Amino acid sequence: MTGTLVLAGTPIGDIADAPPRLAAELAEADVVAAEDTRRLRRLTQALGVQPRGRVVSYFEGNETARTPELVEALVGGARVLLVTDAGMPSVSDPGYRLVAAAVERDVRVTAVPGPSAVLTALALSGLPVDRFCFEGFLPRKAGERLARLREVAAERRTLVYFEAPHRLDDTLAAMAEVFGADRRAAVCRELTKTYEEVRRGGLGELAAWAAEGVRGEITVVVEGAPEPGPAELDADELVRRVRVREEAGERRKEAIAAVAAEAGLPKREVFDAVVAAKTAEKAEKAGKGEAAGRG
Repeated sequence: MTGTLVLAGTPIGDIADAPPRLAAELAEADVVAAEDTRRLRRLTQALGVQPRGRVVSYFEGNETARTPELVEALVGGARVLLVTDAGMPSVSDPGYRLVAAAVERDVRVTAVPGPSAVLTALALSGLPVDRFCFEGFLPRKAGERLARLREVAAERRTLVYFEAPHRLDDTLAAMAEVFGADRRAAVCRELTKTYEEVRRGGLGELAAWAAEGVRGEITVVVEGAPEPGPAELDADELVRRVRVREEAGERRKEAIAAVAAEAGLPKREVFDAVVAAKTAEKAEKAGKGEAAGRG
């Protein structure tokens, strides 16, 4: 019989938030794969438990190389426990490759639910939580970061991001540029820790605050785009939204359908706007070509 892969949530701050099953799993697992073995040692000491199984490191740098070894242990019947530094494995942390490989080999995968920075920040933000999407970390380069934000500029669900403290001011400034300075957001810092802080306000206001310097683990929650009315979107805006989706990889037909649904308009109206814009661009290029020829 194959073994079991257990994904274990670990405290994001307060050690008292450790799920009761975590200590038992740490004590009984045949293999404990940890993002940072030194942090694991501190965790086990705080919980008063001593792992009886083999402890190995499993982090971004060795994830690809170590996954086959762990899968073979699972296929051989081992119970493998995966823990990261904080929160649930696979969510912006190592784990996805191992889960995918285990599933492919028909290995049972289960979890020890635990604290989540994403859900905790959402709950504390004061923003709508009925529909949300998690965007993880934004790219470090400014141009790539702006491009990624533009992809979700019209997203009406609440957005959740992780960010490093030294990049927070640049990220909030970019968000204010793309989403609008008045778009509501919450910066959640050091969740469940001694100096926990939730700062709420418009993106422009939060960017100015962050420019003074911020420390700690950061989760940013951003209000979704407002529901647009048909009268609010002119032809140029419809065309712009279609192009944003096309640049993100959508086919034109799907992009037109999605924009029409967002705007509450017939697909034909959006299609006509796109065709008119293309025709105008071709005419402009032709005119410039004739002018160049005469010159």
